[in-house]
Amino acid sequence: MKQIPEINESEFNEQVLRSQQPILVCFWAPWSKPCRVLGPTLDEVATHCEGRVKVVKVNADDNIDLGLWYNIQFIPTLLYFINGSERARIVGTASTEAILARLQSASPDGNLAAFPPEESKEHEHLNS
Repeated sequence: MKQIPEINESEFNEQVLRSQQPILVCFWAPWSKPCRVLGPTLDEVATHCEGRVKVVKVNADDNIDLGLWYNIQFIPTLLYFINGSERARIVGTASTEAILARLQSASPDGNLAAFPPEESKEHEHLNS
């Protein structure tokens, strides 16, 4: 599984708000059991979306001002940004499928080309 990078307040503007790519931000804390439960799911989402949607984490305890700015009241909280605008929010734990479905529904026109069916990649190899 891919290691999800952690960013802080000083990197947030460049890494998230100016990103040309859709980005999923997970506000978390190391002491939180729900955050630890969500960890493997977030890894699956990051692997599934690699190269299409960037996934990063923000430690809510170390970045209090950022948490206040985005009204983070519970952790984990996932924020999905497209072109610097928050398009979706998931509070608490969720399955990989639920997160992917939410990202798709939050995408322009409900069409998230970033999520082609996994089978299409396999068929490309079979037809080569």
